[in-house]
Amino acid sequence: MKKNLGTLDRIIRVILGLGIITWGVMNHNWLGAIGAVPLLTALVGFCPVYCPFSISTTGKGGDCCGGGK
Repeated sequence: MKKNLGTLDRIIRVILGLGIITWGVMNHNWLGAIGAVPLLTALVGFCPVYCPFSISTTGKGGDCCGGGK
């Protein structure tokens, strides 16, 4: 599992994740738990949704998920 998230992508995910969690807490809504997804992907540096599309925002290019085409 190679990292496929660049620095800017990770920063945006942290801000978005924390914002969604904060919204959920402030509104007493369990949907705020969805904010854990972008937060966790940012902390790990890997987004599984990027794999089928061979997307990598690290700037290194190439195949990020180990499957050759």
